[in-house]
Amino acid sequence: MSVKFNVFRKEIDWGGRKLTLETGKIARQADAAVMATLGETVVLATVVAKKEATPGLDFFPLTVTYQEKNFASGRIPGGFFRREGKPTEKEVLVSRLIDRPIRPLFADTFKNETQVVCTLLSHDKVNSPDILALVAASAALTLSGIPFQGPIGAARVGYIDGDYVLNPDMNLMNTSSMDLVLAGTQEGVLMVESEINELSEEVVLGAVTFGHQQFQPVIDAIIELAEACAKEPWALPEVQQKEIDLRKKVETAVKKEMTEAYKIIEKQSRVERINAVKAQVVEKLSGDDVSADEITKHFKSIECDIVRGNIFKTDKRIDGRGLKDVRPISCEVDILPRTHGSALFTRGETQAIVVATLGTGQDEQIIDALEGEYKEAFMLHYNFPAFSVGEVGRMMGPGRREIGHGKLAWRAVHPLLPTKEAFPYTIRVVSEITESNGSSSMATVCGTSLALMDAGVPLKTPIAGIAMGLIKDGKEYRVLSDILGDEDHLGDMDFKVAGTKDGITALQMDIKITSITPQIMKEALEQAREGRLHILDKMSQAMTVSRAEVNPNAPRIFTIKVPKDKIREVIGTGGKVIRDIVEKSGAKVDIDDEGNVNVAAVDTAAANIALEMIRNIVAVPEIGKIYKGKVAKVVEFGAFIDFMGNASGLVHISELAAGRTKQVTDVVKEGDEVTVKVIGIDDRGKVKLSMKAVSAESDQPSKGEDA
Repeated sequence: MSVKFNVFRKEIDWGGRKLTLETGKIARQADAAVMATLGETVVLATVVAKKEATPGLDFFPLTVTYQEKNFASGRIPGGFFRREGKPTEKEVLVSRLIDRPIRPLFADTFKNETQVVCTLLSHDKVNSPDILALVAASAALTLSGIPFQGPIGAARVGYIDGDYVLNPDMNLMNTSSMDLVLAGTQEGVLMVESEINELSEEVVLGAVTFGHQQFQPVIDAIIELAEACAKEPWALPEVQQKEIDLRKKVETAVKKEMTEAYKIIEKQSRVERINAVKAQVVEKLSGDDVSADEITKHFKSIECDIVRGNIFKTDKRIDGRGLKDVRPISCEVDILPRTHGSALFTRGETQAIVVATLGTGQDEQIIDALEGEYKEAFMLHYNFPAFSVGEVGRMMGPGRREIGHGKLAWRAVHPLLPTKEAFPYTIRVVSEITESNGSSSMATVCGTSLALMDAGVPLKTPIAGIAMGLIKDGKEYRVLSDILGDEDHLGDMDFKVAGTKDGITALQMDIKITSITPQIMKEALEQAREGRLHILDKMSQAMTVSRAEVNPNAPRIFTIKVPKDKIREVIGTGGKVIRDIVEKSGAKVDIDDEGNVNVAAVDTAAANIALEMIRNIVAVPEIGKIYKGKVAKVVEFGAFIDFMGNASGLVHISELAAGRTKQVTDVVKEGDEVTVKVIGIDDRGKVKLSMKAVSAESDQPSKGEDA
């Protein structure tokens, strides 16, 4: 007897492609599971939440994991174990992409541990799985009965030949000047992530509006599916009178002192004062019926109200700035003696040491993706040690935050880099955050721009970034430029904009409320443009254009092109020839399938040796020219000479020396260094050489000299 499934399915036409959402057949023991299909790309999203909340938690314990199975594109994983290992950078980034728009939509009082898992099961290499995973996660949460105030929709927007394109396929994206992903509700946008090729604020805002309109049918489809098969909503814990009374007590005890504490401009002094006030109220009010965790929860709520209230009342912020003011900025370049390019960027209490390193093609990162293996010549790594915020923490590898911030800065800078043909270097940038009080990712963008210019990377133009914030209460709101850490934590929006004087190169937005209006976004973009231009002006005091040459500590790369039929000769059997060139010259040599050869060395003389060896290998012997060579083999009728690298020719016994030669060994033996002249090349390409002609030529008087 076969298993009976209670399957529910919803299909829609979405931008000319069929989107299918199905539930009831796969992963039935999860609270909800949805199989989403677009083309032949398939993602399974599952949701499970604990039935009881963990006592004492003052945050929502949500975990979102996106994972790609290699079988999805018919691949077997590399490595010794031949199975999927730790999450790739892409999996981490897509996990964050899903987490950011769904997190604000859970009920405030819901503290049950919740896990969302999105698994890529099939990939057609046409439809990008990240958008499909977002849609699947939204549908699963909506069906689960968990207190989720969705659903959300998501879309990717391209900009090709002046037109917005919905969910362009992966090949078409190569021609787009914008890669913008957004997610949101029926009312507005919650999340934006993008890489943009210097487009205006108007074009970017138009893309967001276009995307929001285009994912509305997806939201409608999820709602219709939920009406057919959603589970009963979970009951939420009610706020007890005891909670209300405790909050009033905490507010009475701390409001005056907290208001004074937030007049302290210097971060560490302010934090010390706030912690002292918190310790006092915990000691005063905690007892058998009230825990320290409960008091701390209300303390944070009051802290938030004070910061937000002050901004609305005075249009002044924690550090005394106006809404549009940017903190003091200091920029320095060439701060480290042995690096290829370095910069120190300080904005208020946020600081980054950014270092650029130039390498060769051998230093490119090999990416083993489901779409196939490819190489990346630009890497940007972001590190955030605990000491940057005055804390003690474990020194571990990069977490999701570090990977996400690094990728944001990578997207901001990437559109301005020179082509590989114009600048054949592999570039690695490392941003070490040494202080942090708001927007270290944007400090990384600014520092990266300066470090690359210091290294001699010919950037099209400098790049800067700024983080914007929002405080919203009903219809009243304030947009804040260059936000502090507290304003990020206690505010309603984190809106990062990076770009040049001419346009935007990266945009990232996260909203902690249900949505924002297009008017607020327009105002934030314009205010960000003003702030970005201000920061670029400050950066220009340190450096305005890239250095004319790469740093002396960096390798010099010289490029030559060889005929395709000579590539094998340059490489040699098993790489023997190219290894010999590297060993003898001390330079690095890379050659691609098109015959482009890059020779790199810090010492120019070493590069010249390698270049000469390569030219000799690929050069064609010319009749009448004289070459140096070595006797490779002696036979009765003459000697075979190796010259010009892999070229070889015969000196007949009659061409060894003037007069009659009885034996070849009377003149040369194997291993001798000789000078020969090309006197002929037959139809089969065999080269005829002469030593006698060289001697005769050297015996002739030079021009203007008597015989």
